[in-house]
Amino acid sequence: MVQKEFRPRTDLAVEAKEMFVEQNPEKKHELDGIIIKEYQEGKYKLTRVEIDEQGSERVGKKPGNYVTVEAQELRNMHPEFGRQSSTILSKEIKRLMDEHNIPDDAKCLIVGLGNGYVTPDALGPFTVNKLYVTSHLFELHPEMVGEGDRPVSAFTPGVMGLTGMETSDVIFGVVRKTNPDFMIVVDALAARSIDRVNTTIQLSDTGINPGSGIGNDRKEVSKETLNIPVFSIGIPTVVDAVTITNDTIDFLLKHFGREMEEGDKPGKALTPAGMDFGERREYTDEDLPDEETRQTYLGIVGALKEDEKRQLIREVLRPTGHNLIVTPKEVDEVIEYMSEIVASGINQALHDSITPENAKHYLK
Repeated sequence: MVQKEFRPRTDLAVEAKEMFVEQNPEKKHELDGIIIKEYQEGKYKLTRVEIDEQGSERVGKKPGNYVTVEAQELRNMHPEFGRQSSTILSKEIKRLMDEHNIPDDAKCLIVGLGNGYVTPDALGPFTVNKLYVTSHLFELHPEMVGEGDRPVSAFTPGVMGLTGMETSDVIFGVVRKTNPDFMIVVDALAARSIDRVNTTIQLSDTGINPGSGIGNDRKEVSKETLNIPVFSIGIPTVVDAVTITNDTIDFLLKHFGREMEEGDKPGKALTPAGMDFGERREYTDEDLPDEETRQTYLGIVGALKEDEKRQLIREVLRPTGHNLIVTPKEVDEVIEYMSEIVASGINQALHDSITPENAKHYLK
């Protein structure tokens, strides 16, 4: 049987790398062409991934730079943490812009991809509605433009189901008419881990394929197709049922593994009645029991490798039509919160006049 080519079902570069290692454990030290640097800044984990042509073939992601900002605290939706997150995001946007030698007065076009009527897909439109746009001021009311501002325009192209037009064709037309120096595209993403849903922000300089996260590949929007730098910003808002089922199995095994460790203490018994399922826990890979113990709890399923387990779940769910795309129930609040973070981060990155102290006054 011929092995299928590895194609990651995720928009995140860090997850594509993880999938490659899971499917090729014997090659986990052979990630030539991929440079990964991780940083911890308070409650934020920053991962910078640089992929060249060789690395691109391994993990199925375009060559370029990818940055992820992760923080589980984002799920709590605290306003102050949101302001801190926008500042972190603005610094990373500026760093990518500097790497591409974007001048301070370069004209920027911001595109909000997605369907504003479908909340999990509305990150782009919601973000555009909050941005500080100035191109019209530079042309019609230059006296209203402050020092440190740059020309910024923004629009939402909609989706083909509403417009009858390819999203990329609409973008290409606007670019030809307005001639921006660079572009920022904002879109909702898909993840392969429920831990990263609404807790991760990814930036890249590789452009974007509208709809690719849920299997609807459209024409690429990138420097290769537009001849200007294209930066993308995305947040995973959905996962598929395969991912949820797989992660639930892993959480069960990690829970049992942790209970086994604590069960060695005097008076501690590993029984369902003795487990506290109400408390919020953070599980790690260290909690996962060994293969023999996993098989004891879950039989053949417990002994499967990660990619084998996902493939089995996929084969079970697809024929029944139950491999759904799922989003958290509080998605309305989440999109409002996350779009404000992204919009404020972009505002601070593009306009030197906007600082963490006054950023909230520039949000619409």
